Amino acid sequence: MIEFIRGTVVDINPEYVVLDHQGMGYLIHAPNPYIYELNKSETVIYTYQHVREDVLALYGFPTRKDRALFMKLLNVTGIGPKGALAILAFGRPDQVVTAIEEENEAFLIKFPGVGKKTARQIILDLKGKVAELVDLELVPSIFAVNDQKEETNQAMEEALEALKVLGYAEREIRKVIPYLEKESMTTDQYIKLALQKLVQGK
Repeated sequence: MIEFIRGTVVDINPEYVVLDHQGMGYLIHAPNPYIYELNKSETVIYTYQHVREDVLALYGFPTRKDRALFMKLLNVTGIGPKGALAILAFGRPDQVVTAIEEENEAFLIKFPGVGKKTARQIILDLKGKVAELVDLELVPSIFAVNDQKEETNQAMEEALEALKVLGYAEREIRKVIPYLEKESMTTDQYIKLALQKLVQGK
């Protein structure tokens, strides 16, 4: 298994980044590719290599703990790499762990591809096995209204920064802000909505 790859991010897409390591470009699927900076001299991505008869894919994460949670999710019946990646794309690791420990099925079923049966399976398989990945005492309740509002504002700010990294001008970004302010989304969802509006020329 490849523990990590150190290099320069030369391309960012909604589902993956391309990391240049000594002249070789690695396509690495990531929960939120926009957390990485283009052309930064040194970026470290912790990787998981998924191998099947017809698939050879790299999945990358900013920390070992993020990767560890991804691998824990892979142990849940019915969840593959794409499903585990989607969960981490739409929820922070501390949110996911908190929901598992608190047996909050309602939070888990918000993730793409996760129904009530899968949510219950996640809780049954992982409760008590992922708490060490985050310090739950330092994590505020993810179901508090004020916290949710603060997280939404932060997610939108991160999305706007990501648009700047992608090369969009300030005047273009200002045009899509009114559309984003109407929604309560994750960073990834805000980015996708903003890109849709920018492509449409609105």
